[in-house]
Amino acid sequence: MMKGHRTWVFENRPVIVSTATVGGPFEANGKIADDFDLLHEDLWLGEDSYEKAHKVLIEEAFFQAMKKARIEKEQVQFIICGDLINQMTPSSFAARTLSTPYLGVFGACSTSMEALALSAFIVNYGGAKYILTGAASHNTAVEKQFRYPTEYGGQKPPTAQWTVTGAGVALVGGEGDGPRITSATIGRVVDMGLTDPFNMGGAMAPAAVDTIEAHLRDMQVDASYYDLIVTGDLGKIGRTVSLDLLRKNGMELEEERYQDCGLIIYREGQPVLSGGSGAGCSATVVYGHLLNRMKRGEIKRMLVVATGALLSPLTFQQGETIPCIAHAVAIEYGGDHS
Repeated sequence: MMKGHRTWVFENRPVIVSTATVGGPFEANGKIADDFDLLHEDLWLGEDSYEKAHKVLIEEAFFQAMKKARIEKEQVQFIICGDLINQMTPSSFAARTLSTPYLGVFGACSTSMEALALSAFIVNYGGAKYILTGAASHNTAVEKQFRYPTEYGGQKPPTAQWTVTGAGVALVGGEGDGPRITSATIGRVVDMGLTDPFNMGGAMAPAAVDTIEAHLRDMQVDASYYDLIVTGDLGKIGRTVSLDLLRKNGMELEEERYQDCGLIIYREGQPVLSGGSGAGCSATVVYGHLLNRMKRGEIKRMLVVATGALLSPLTFQQGETIPCIAHAVAIEYGGDHS
């Protein structure tokens, strides 16, 4: 059911049946390492290229999620996922391995919630019994495509962020026990004219604010309805900018109630500059750490606002500005929220 201008309300409340998160060596030293299902000691994952390693991250997360739900790949109707690499080849090649009907989606770092929103919509209306959905990124593969190969050793400004090596996957179903997906607000493209690819958080902040305000307006609820509103990967700079914009627009958010996945995943002291980023950032933090907190009863209602910068190496080289987007999905668990 459509509510307001941009929000779907899922009357059948699709269930997140199981999740799986896989990370790399940097994530293994991070703040939420215990919430990963599988962590690797190096970035190669036994492959001879970073792009192939990227594919393995996704495959492992798929199989882990199905194993936890005790279902076979033949029971999954669709895969809906994406990543940042050229034409989303890691996701497409991983879907080839499973030989499951596949829909590839690209929302840059907002891909995790774009894919979850679409999966919930399909399951809500009986279009599938089970859908595997997720997103992934690989630090060295992404750096090579969007900036410089890490071997180059280029120095970055304090506004830059560290691309997460990780995959986060959810198995969405029509029934069962688990967190429920209650609504989703689809973002619109917001471009404030920024051109610096080393300040993604600042570029994406207005899109996050736009989607948060649209969601609350469409749902006719106050921000306090949610125990937690968490953005995808704004980092230190973007989170500060978004808080300032929200306050300017008359919305005061408590610091503890408004968090960012890019600031949750790594420890103080790790050289991540402004925080974590990448399509795997919100996917691993939400499908690992935050849903674990939900299952422990620490969070009952959560709004996940995954943010994405829709640039490419080509558009940057041609001097284009950076268009951004944010998609929001509401997840609830425990208690009576009918």
